[in-house]
Amino acid sequence: MSFVLKNPNPHDLNVGDCAIRAISIALDKPWNDVYSEVAMEGLMLSDMPSSNRVWGKYLEEKGFKLNIVPDSCPDCYSVSDFAEDYPQGTYVLGLGHHTVCVKNGSYYDTWDSGGETVKYYWQKGADNV
Repeated sequence: MSFVLKNPNPHDLNVGDCAIRAISIALDKPWNDVYSEVAMEGLMLSDMPSSNRVWGKYLEEKGFKLNIVPDSCPDCYSVSDFAEDYPQGTYVLGLGHHTVCVKNGSYYDTWDSGGETVKYYWQKGADNV
C-alpha cells in the first residue's frame, strides 16, 4: 500500500476535477476523454459533471458497482486503510468532498489523501479487473 503522486490533468491543475482525475486513472484513459464523456453524461442528466450522480452513472455504465462503507465507524476508515484492505482491483473512492483512485493497493492523487475518510466506493467489475 502506498501513495502515488499522479495528476492526469493536461495542465497539471488540481482543483475541482478530482472525480475526472480519479476516473481517468481508474480507466487508464486520457483526462480529456473522460472529461468529455462525463460532461455528456451531465448534459443527458441536466446536471454538472462534478455531481456525484453524474460521474457515478458514468462509472456504472463502465461496469463499476457502488458500495457504501458501513457507518459503524464513520470517521475511522481512511483511504490508506482501504488501500491496505484492497490490495487487488480498481476502485474510485468518494470521500465526501474529494474523489481518489485506488489500484492494486496504491492510492493515486495530487496530494497524500491517505488520512481522509472513505464514505463510499465504486468497484470495477470482477470481469473487468
